[in-house]
Amino acid sequence: MKIIKLLTLVGLYVAHEEYAASALSLKSKLKYTVFPLRKNEEAAVVEWGNSAIISALDGVVASFGPQTSLGAFFEVETAPVLASPINGRGKKPDIPKEEDDVGIPYPGPLDNESDVHGNMVVMTNEESNMTAVAMARVAKESGAAALMIVNIDPENPDSIFTMHPESEEEAKYAEEHIDIPVIMVSLASGNLITTATYEEGMAEEDIQNNGMPERVRLYAAGDRPFFEDVVSQDPVLYLIHNLLNQEECEMLMNSAKGKLSLVDDATSNLLENIVAEKDHKPRAFGVEHLLLWKGQLDGHMGKQMDERIEQVTGYPKDQFSDWQIFKYEKGSKYELHYDSHPIYSPIATITVFLNEVSGSGGGGTTTTITTTTTTTTGGEIVYPKAGNDEKPIMIQPKKGLAVVHHNTDFEGHFDFASLHGDLPMDDLFVGEAKYVARKYVYATPLPSSKRVVLPILAIVSGGKLPRWVVAVHNRLLDWFGLEKGTLYFDKLCTLLPVLLVLAIAGIIAHVVREKTVSRTDVDAKKGKKE
Repeated sequence: MKIIKLLTLVGLYVAHEEYAASALSLKSKLKYTVFPLRKNEEAAVVEWGNSAIISALDGVVASFGPQTSLGAFFEVETAPVLASPINGRGKKPDIPKEEDDVGIPYPGPLDNESDVHGNMVVMTNEESNMTAVAMARVAKESGAAALMIVNIDPENPDSIFTMHPESEEEAKYAEEHIDIPVIMVSLASGNLITTATYEEGMAEEDIQNNGMPERVRLYAAGDRPFFEDVVSQDPVLYLIHNLLNQEECEMLMNSAKGKLSLVDDATSNLLENIVAEKDHKPRAFGVEHLLLWKGQLDGHMGKQMDERIEQVTGYPKDQFSDWQIFKYEKGSKYELHYDSHPIYSPIATITVFLNEVSGSGGGGTTTTITTTTTTTTGGEIVYPKAGNDEKPIMIQPKKGLAVVHHNTDFEGHFDFASLHGDLPMDDLFVGEAKYVARKYVYATPLPSSKRVVLPILAIVSGGKLPRWVVAVHNRLLDWFGLEKGTLYFDKLCTLLPVLLVLAIAGIIAHVVREKTVSRTDVDAKKGKKE
């Protein structure tokens, strides 16, 4: 996780003012690059360590060779060995194709083929001038049990992609000869595995196996979360597949049923993250929402989700907001906007699609997921200013998929490229609804008023905060301003449990006293009779 400085309130207000002047809208005709590109069946994991500490890398499987669906034929447990030369070629020229015309040009086996034999060889694709199939042939003919290709892309160290044969001849050769798993990992992952056993200050002669672990296990990712890099800056934007499972998605949707209300962002409800723009024009049209106040009172499943998000993203869970559920039906849309707040600074936003919607490419059902497009199927999230206005991004809905964007840049300044919106649900979605869950990551932990007291007040209504609490918060802000009003509200929330305890104690004391007086009167009457 990249560390981001605290965003100042001044930056937030500037962001709003600059946004108000923006000429972009959801109607702008842009050539979007469409995501997600990766699929579950292409995801692989390289894992090492023991039961106490386990480390893992995310990889993508080549379209040739054993696939994850083959189970045991794909899984490998062996030692990782760095190729020599590292890119599989060095200065070697290609060996011509065999006379029977079944081979492909390649530079011959590795110099350290005796070390590679039976192990997973690690190569880079830097200046190799070889196709993925040619690199797989180098590994295969060196006796490797698997091939890991590290994608060298200094400008985008998290970038990985699915490798394909580049001709019919290569496809035929791969089908007939490549029977070892071939995966790609990012430069960042390559750096991680080659420093797995390195400790600061270690002498060069003490470094074993080029800093790599003694053994690793390669297997299909299945339903485990895995990353897909979208834009490395302007803004930082990436996807996490399978962040939530089906049961968790269903639980969040069911928790919101019967409690949703239309978003009114023409006026602010800062307590529940609804921020009006300076012009007070609405950005949300036909969108329903609910903030599920759970905090530290969340159940087992909710705590599991937060712990997983903390583990996967690196953000501490005490800086998470509660889930905010949004529902979109036919015609619903959320115009372009920024995620900002004048009191609490959201440094990042995590948005999870809770269900599939027909017509979207979320399940990999359309051909547009590998291309750019100017058309939409409805319900996508778009980032028109991504890549410094040069790479507009469109994210299609896919159940359990998380879209993570940073609201600040690496220096902690507000990132104006984080402008985003939800495209309208068009005529294909009659009778259907799109649900998303949003969680904000703040620069500092939230106060106990929002983690304990407000969730207690929301228990009776299943997580929905009583409207009188919102009204009290708004009134205090009107009377005392943002800073003092927020301070007084937090103090009031802190005092509320004390006052409640005192009130209960007073009621109990009153009841006890009444009973004591009643008994005294009864005893007195009995005494007179006697």
